[in-house]
Amino acid sequence: MILQYLSFSLLLFCFSPLVLANGNSTDTFCDRRCMANVMVKKELFSGPLNDNCTILVNITSIQYETMSFNTKEMQMTSRIKVNLEWKDPDLGWMQEKARYPTIILPVDKIWTPRLVLDNAIDTTVEPYTHDVQVSRDGVVDHALILFTTVSCEINLFTYPFVSGSCPVAINGWTEKGCSLKLDISDDVTLVGGDRGEWKTTGVKKIVDPSHRVYLEVFLSINPFGAFVTLILPSVLIMLTDLGSFSVPFEGGERNTFKVTLVLSFTMFLLILNDHLPNGGNCSPVLYYHFTFCLTCLVLSILISMVLTRLSVDDSILICRRSAKVHPSDQNTKTQSNNLDQEKDTGVTTPKTGDVASEIATLQETVNILGRIDERADHVEKKLAFANRVDKFVFGFFISIYILYAITVIAITQTDICKVNNLDFWDMSSNADNSFDYSYTNA
Repeated sequence: MILQYLSFSLLLFCFSPLVLANGNSTDTFCDRRCMANVMVKKELFSGPLNDNCTILVNITSIQYETMSFNTKEMQMTSRIKVNLEWKDPDLGWMQEKARYPTIILPVDKIWTPRLVLDNAIDTTVEPYTHDVQVSRDGVVDHALILFTTVSCEINLFTYPFVSGSCPVAINGWTEKGCSLKLDISDDVTLVGGDRGEWKTTGVKKIVDPSHRVYLEVFLSINPFGAFVTLILPSVLIMLTDLGSFSVPFEGGERNTFKVTLVLSFTMFLLILNDHLPNGGNCSPVLYYHFTFCLTCLVLSILISMVLTRLSVDDSILICRRSAKVHPSDQNTKTQSNNLDQEKDTGVTTPKTGDVASEIATLQETVNILGRIDERADHVEKKLAFANRVDKFVFGFFISIYILYAITVIAITQTDICKVNNLDFWDMSSNADNSFDYSYTNA
């Protein structure tokens, strides 16, 4: 019995160091949640500034998507996913403390960088996830979603045949000697290129001569919708106005038809007023096109009214009196009425007088008939003159339209209007020359 007790005591004495070692290992090693709680308790809400008061953040990749482009306000709305990476030495740990290479921390429990968009009108920043990944060496991986609206002026002079580019300046910040510097990677991808009327054809990272970095977004417009709703109706109305020259102008039907065209075109412009692009400093040539069309329509109806006036009178002046009826014409009309009355009653008035009076009556009748023929010839001459003027006006309008089409094509091929979307940079100096922020070893 005593021998067994001694053997048990000896075994307990031999294995006690292992038990103590295991107990110490429990205190030394920590699992992922344990390490996360340790990092959260540090309350690292300030950035990892180096000795020169600078924070360096790497943007490893960017995913860009154009949500919409407001042609009226000249504003572009985008969704940008930015993958960030920076190093915070205070978030690192030794391998002896925990054997895990990475842990997950809540995004609101540590410091995260805030990006600056220099040309943004409105920006909403949301974390892609509510957690960040922290490596053993203190490297933090994080992702942000930026919903931003930037002001972008595109040359709409040749609308709807338009293509252009808009900058999106994602940068850090500089305030006196301290700054947040971004190292943006060339890994920029585009998703969802087609958004309504506008199409995003590409996105590229640009570094200007001043070493400022921004994203250049290339856009183009789908001209089919605007061509069908804006250009084609105006062209068809102008062709219809040319076709109205085949309608006779004597009875006034042409004038009525042309007035209908003018009213239709005016209503067309009123309906499309809210849909026409603004254009900023480069107003679309489409505005001048509509002005030209409306002017030609009004001029056409005025000329048609003048031709109608010329076909019935010698002058276009409305204040001029019409020609008076000749007395002989009145007598002839009276005699004709008397003859008709005698035929109806069957009573014939006996004629009296000598041969001389009969000859005078016949001569007067011949004169009346001659004047009637002269008047008919005069009316035919007026109609012929009005028809010649009408043909000349028709040819004039065709020539004007051909010259106008050639002029518009020539103007749209030249670079008349230029825009500058890079005038948003802050050129003021934030440096404090009265203090040296650089770090030197004593």
